[in-house]
Amino acid sequence: MTSPHHVPVMLDRVVALLAPALQHPDAVMVDATLGLGGHSEAVLRGCELARVIGIDRDPDALALAEQRLRPFGDRFTAVHAVYDEIPEVVAGQQLERVDAVLFDLGVSSMQLDVRERGFAYREDAPLDMRMDGTQGPTAADVLNTYPAADLTRILRSYGEEKFARKIASAVVREREREPFTTSARLVELLYAEIPAPARRTGGHPAKRTFQALRMEVNDELAVLRRAIPAAIDAISVGGRVVVEAYHSLEDRMVKQAFAAVTTSHVPDDLPFVPVGSEPALRLVTRGAEKADPAEIEQNPRAASVRLRAVERVRDDRVGVA
Repeated sequence: MTSPHHVPVMLDRVVALLAPALQHPDAVMVDATLGLGGHSEAVLRGCELARVIGIDRDPDALALAEQRLRPFGDRFTAVHAVYDEIPEVVAGQQLERVDAVLFDLGVSSMQLDVRERGFAYREDAPLDMRMDGTQGPTAADVLNTYPAADLTRILRSYGEEKFARKIASAVVREREREPFTTSARLVELLYAEIPAPARRTGGHPAKRTFQALRMEVNDELAVLRRAIPAAIDAISVGGRVVVEAYHSLEDRMVKQAFAAVTTSHVPDDLPFVPVGSEPALRLVTRGAEKADPAEIEQNPRAASVRLRAVERVRDDRVGVA
């Protein structure tokens, strides 16, 4: 059963950006972050010629999405993988190229809603935070083994936490007394270490630390750094890559990757751009698009979204005629 709280962000706009690439027979979209399948369902309904390959590293989310999308039959295929494995997933479906790739980054509502996953800080739960609970270190492992310098770096870079050094020192001190196992003890520590004036602004005081731990546990930035170029390379002419990012580091990475493939590298003093030297892709969105105030009021998660899209206009890949 899908979560009642699952509301895809900027759903209509995302479908509108994807649709032009999916209006021909045999069109294929890769939903690289399937989650509960809300975006995929909207695409399958709105683009009747298209089929969707849904990727997720979370087996539980994958099972729920498969159940939700079963009415679409063979127009939907679920694949258990991490989204930087797009080339392998596409090849595994006997395809050379696809027509669209969608990323909706960050943690899904289902993961937040299931207490045992340890993503949420508002109730006591095991400090897990793995999107694929079958492998890799947990958030507790990070807290109990990382040196103070590494904890500081993670909290500062991924969580944009102003009190990163103070929190990291307290974690190292407290884990000597007793290892961290559940979220309540970590939240208690954060309340103790973050000064009262800072706790009164910027949301829950644990939000930034939990975000940082989640991104470290799941290696999210490194995965994204590999995934965006892979998605760009996977699309055919007329194909689009659409990304929803919720963290400044993620959005900056997407912005830079898109700029690299949409900017001409011909010297400025040339009076014209030689044939074949034009950028292989073009920006579809002007800068990053944001959710409107009405959507943010209905769905607070939309407040931080940054939506970007590119389209391939020519093939510049080696071995492609």
